[in-house]
Amino acid sequence: MTSPERPARPEPAGRRVQRAPRAEVVVDLAAIRDNVATLRRIVGPAQLMTVVKADGYGHGMVEVARAARDAGAQWLGVAVAEEALALRAAGDTGPLLCWLAVPGEDYAPLVEAGVDVTAYTVEELDEVVAAARGLGTPARVQLKIDTGLSRGGSPRELWPALVQAAVRAEAGGALRVTGVWSHLACADEPEHPANAEQEQAFREACEVATAAGLAPEVRHLANSAAALLRPSARFDLVRCGIASYGLSPAPDVVGPAELGLVPAMTVQGRLALVKQIPAGAGVSYGHTYRAATPETVGVVPLGYGDGVPRHASGRAEVLVGGRRRPVRGRICMDQFVVGVDDDVRTGDPVVLFGRGDDGAPTAQDWAEACGTISYEIVTRVGGRARRRHVDGRSAE
Repeated sequence: MTSPERPARPEPAGRRVQRAPRAEVVVDLAAIRDNVATLRRIVGPAQLMTVVKADGYGHGMVEVARAARDAGAQWLGVAVAEEALALRAAGDTGPLLCWLAVPGEDYAPLVEAGVDVTAYTVEELDEVVAAARGLGTPARVQLKIDTGLSRGGSPRELWPALVQAAVRAEAGGALRVTGVWSHLACADEPEHPANAEQEQAFREACEVATAAGLAPEVRHLANSAAALLRPSARFDLVRCGIASYGLSPAPDVVGPAELGLVPAMTVQGRLALVKQIPAGAGVSYGHTYRAATPETVGVVPLGYGDGVPRHASGRAEVLVGGRRRPVRGRICMDQFVVGVDDDVRTGDPVVLFGRGDDGAPTAQDWAEACGTISYEIVTRVGGRARRRHVDGRSAE
């Protein structure tokens, strides 16, 4: 056995070497633009909303929003008021929908900024109307119906009352109903009967709104999965979140490459330490992994404090030295251990996940290792890891 610790490779004499950071999240905005353009081609003539909530699914909300607009996204979508107002503060002036609020929400800044707000109930609509009248500016409102997700949206039996309240408010000049929408529960399972049931319920809800005298600009039901796999659900507008970031919304059905999508996020860093451990040595907390023979291991300086899922302990893989390497033992708050070979050195690059075309795992690989979905993997990662935006792979 050679020395127990594998030192970093020496730097060339007389020259300062530019080192990669400890850990970083690299987001390729060219990939975002390409994905948005691909989605526009697929779903046309329906309009496209790029969903940038949760800091752009971990990719950077403002940067992704600009890339999406550059690629022709007609709408942006966010969950909460703070996100919508941040986009306006960053200079975005296009159509923008916000859909999640609580009683007592301050709608005035949203109305003033020209953000479309969502109403589920008559009470919520009344709060929007009060804000609009206080400003002397009509609000842009979209009505949402629950067609079967049993989450946000008006119950079907209360939908006519919400529609009538909106008709009265629109006649009084307090608002303009710009949209009617709903959300599918099982779009990632194209053959699930709930899809047809919800689509029919949505059509009926739109008919109720039209019969009452409303003329919404857009009707929308489809998320990424339905936009790609259920053409009948596209209506006037589709809302694409995860697909915009190059990940499949229905990985059991179709992969991103088959859809023409490119993953935009790569999580990478450098090995903090490489060393040898003897046979029988336990690795990380609880010694859930023990080396059967003498083994070389590397320490990756990211952990669940940076959004790396602890559920990946002993299950996920990373790319080091052109090969996938297994996670050994439990992932800790700041670091985790991987099995490597004797040719690996301290400071060598490590990729947790990326596009996958260079042998690296993908976010979907990590999701499967953790028993979750790729949405959670990309949205939660970050923490202390620096986020860096590039424009094409050559910029990396």
